[in-house]
Amino acid sequence: MLQKLNPKNKDIQVYVKDGLYPRADAKVSVFDSSVQGGDAVWEGLRVYQGGIFCLDRHLDRLHTSAKTLAFVDIPSKAVIKKAIFDTLEANGMKDDVHIRLTLTRGEKITSGMDPRLNQYGSCLIVLAEWKPLVYDNKNGIKIITAHIQRNSPRHLDSKIHHANLLNNILAKIQANVAGADAALMLDAYGFVAELNGTNIFMVKNGCLYTPHADACLHGITRGLIIEIAHEAGIPIVEKNLSLTEFYGADEVFCTGTMGELTPIVVIDGRVIENKSDNQILEKLKRLFEAKIPVYSEKLPF
Repeated sequence: MLQKLNPKNKDIQVYVKDGLYPRADAKVSVFDSSVQGGDAVWEGLRVYQGGIFCLDRHLDRLHTSAKTLAFVDIPSKAVIKKAIFDTLEANGMKDDVHIRLTLTRGEKITSGMDPRLNQYGSCLIVLAEWKPLVYDNKNGIKIITAHIQRNSPRHLDSKIHHANLLNNILAKIQANVAGADAALMLDAYGFVAELNGTNIFMVKNGCLYTPHADACLHGITRGLIIEIAHEAGIPIVEKNLSLTEFYGADEVFCTGTMGELTPIVVIDGRVIENKSDNQILEKLKRLFEAKIPVYSEKLPF
């Protein structure tokens, strides 16, 4: 699942703070908070056939994360949307595009942890790339359980979509060493939380289950799948789930902007066997695809 450089991305235009710059010139200061402490928030957006999927939901989460971290200079939705649209238009991008949207606390007057040193305003970055889905959604992925736990709200709340990703990166390193595609992370009590980069669901006897969002991100795709299940009459339960329950599930899959709905076929060497006649995942995939145009904000160009 290692991503590769797409030659089309070599000459892209990137929005940084006040305008567009060629990829080679798109930089932030060494005094920027993202460099000094990972002090930034971000969202991953996907562009489908001339529309940005769930854009307002992503921007709402970005604003919530920035407010939680006490950013004092948070650009409005309108300002952020214009920067996104300008970036996509400059690159001629309308489909099969991933956007890494980042808002840093901005540049400091001198090195230090104190946010009062940030006196130049926040820094908005719009990085749009030509990029297909990152997972093999046909054959599925294999995962292992990491020894790195997901943060609880008592520590660094996982509901803040912040740019300090070492917790997740350490888990991903463990997956890489084990030859797995991703790492499953548990919470402080040993219950399943999420993967290092996506949320997780399981199906058993026709019922859909997902962990409480206590130690995991409130994923945009996760929330949409829960809504879709309710609309389709598929029983959906949020509860504490152990590894044992996932090992014995009929179907397991993960959800995220970068991969949509991805089957998980092996967990810690245990093959996931669908012993029921239900095909809940395939049904959810079809329903999700039907929602893409409904929930996409059309590009103005």
